[in-house]
Amino acid sequence: MEQTEQYKHIKRRGIVSAFSLFFQSGYSAFLGLVANLVVTILLSPAIFGMYITVLSIISVLNYFSDIGLAASLIQKKETTREDFVTTFSIQQILVLTIVLVGYLGTHFVVAFYKLPLQGMYLYWALLFGFFLSSLKTLPSILLERKIQFQKIVFVQVIESTVFYAAVIGCAFLKFGLASFTVAVILRSVVGVVIIYIISPWKPTFGISRDSLRTLLRFGVPFQASSFLALFKDDLIMLFLGKVVGFEGVGYIGWAKKWAEAPIRIIMDNITRVLFPVISRLQHDKERIKQLVERILFLQTALLAPVMFGMTISMEHIVHLIPKYGKWLPALPLLYLFCFSAFLASFSSPLLNITNALGKVKISLFFMTIWTVVTWLLVPPLTHAFSYYGFPITVSIISLSSLLVIYKTQQFVGFRFITAVYKPFVSTCLMAFIAILVNLTIHSHLIALGLSATLGAGIYFSSLYFLFKINLFKELRSLFVQ
Repeated sequence: MEQTEQYKHIKRRGIVSAFSLFFQSGYSAFLGLVANLVVTILLSPAIFGMYITVLSIISVLNYFSDIGLAASLIQKKETTREDFVTTFSIQQILVLTIVLVGYLGTHFVVAFYKLPLQGMYLYWALLFGFFLSSLKTLPSILLERKIQFQKIVFVQVIESTVFYAAVIGCAFLKFGLASFTVAVILRSVVGVVIIYIISPWKPTFGISRDSLRTLLRFGVPFQASSFLALFKDDLIMLFLGKVVGFEGVGYIGWAKKWAEAPIRIIMDNITRVLFPVISRLQHDKERIKQLVERILFLQTALLAPVMFGMTISMEHIVHLIPKYGKWLPALPLLYLFCFSAFLASFSSPLLNITNALGKVKISLFFMTIWTVVTWLLVPPLTHAFSYYGFPITVSIISLSSLLVIYKTQQFVGFRFITAVYKPFVSTCLMAFIAILVNLTIHSHLIALGLSATLGAGIYFSSLYFLFKINLFKELRSLFVQ
C-alpha cells in the first residue's frame, strides 16, 4: 500500500513536471520561432552560421565542466550534504579553469574561423554565460531530485523571454551579430539570480573523498557518453564550419533547428522527467514497463504527425514568408534531419531509462559506435556532397535506433510495436492525404491551409474510428489515474 502511494506521488509530480516542461518548451518554441524568423530574415545565412559555430565552441567547453557528478546526484537514491558540496566544488574548479583557457585561446579561435570583432565579443559573452550557468547547477539538482520541474520551468520561461526579446529588439536596431551577444548576457544574469531565489543554495567549498568516489562510480561512464556526444555533434559542427564555410553551416543549422524543434519540445521534456522518476522507481520493474509503454505511445502520438506535417509543409512556409526564399537550398537537409530526428526520438528516452536503472555502460556503448561512425563518414561524404554529407551521415546513424529498442526490451520487457503502431498508422494516413493536396493544388497558401486542416482531421478521426482512441482523453487521463 505504501509503495502504491509512493508511486502515485512520484507519478503526480512527474506529470506536473512534464507538462510544465511542455509549457515552457512550447512558450520558448513560439518565442524562438518569432526570433528565428526575424533573425533569419534580417541576417544572412553566413552570420547565422557564425552564431551556430561560436555556440558550438562553448558547447564543447561545457562537456569539460562536469565529470558526471550532477547526474550521479539525481540518480542516487540517498544523498548527503557532502555529496552536494563536493559536486559544487569540483564543478567550479573545472568551470573556472575552462573559462580561463577559453579566454586565453581567444586569438586562436578568432584567427582560425576569421571571426569579426562582433564574433569575438559573442565568444566572450558565451564564456561569461557559461560560468553563470554553472552556478545554477546545484539549485536545479535540488529541484530535480524532488521532481519539481515546474519551478525550473519558471526560471527558463523568464530566461527565454529575456533572450528572445533582446534578440528581436537588437536585430531590429541593426545590431547584427551583436544581437546574440546582448541577449546571452541578459539571459545569464537574470537566470542565475531568479533560481537562487526559488531554490536557495549556499555555495560551499569542500571535497569529500568518500562522496567523490561514490559519485564517480556512476558519473564517469555517464559523462563519458556525454563526452563522446561532444565529438559526435559539436566538434563535427566546428569541422564543418571550417570545411563548408559559415553559409553551409547556416543551412545545416537552419534545417537542424527546424527538424529538431518538435523533439526538443516533446521528447527532451519526457526524457528529462523520466530520469529522476525511473531512478525513484528502480525497484519496481512492472511499473517501469507500463510507464515506458505509455510514454512511447503518447510520444509517438504527439511527435509523428508534427514531424511528418513539418516535412510536407515547410516548402510552402519558405515561399510564403517574405525574404525567406534564401533558405530553399536547405530544404533537402531539413527532410533528412526530420527522418533522423524521428528515429532518434525513440533511442534517446530509452537510453536515458537505462541510465536511470544504473546500466550506464549500454548508452556508453552506443555513443561510442555513433561517434566512430560519424567521424568515419562525415569527412568523405562532406568532400563528395558538400554540406549534404553531415545530414546523410546522421540519417544512416539514426537507423541504429532499432538496436537500442531491441537492447532495452531485453531487461525492461516493454512491447514497442504495440505501443506505437496505432498513432503511426494514423500519421501515414494523414501524410497520404496531405501529399495528395500538395500535388493537386499549386497555391502555397491554399495548399498549406488545406493540407493542415485535412491532415489534422484525418489523423484524429482515424485514431478514434480505427482504434477507439481519443487523444485528448488519453492526455487528460494522466492526471486522474
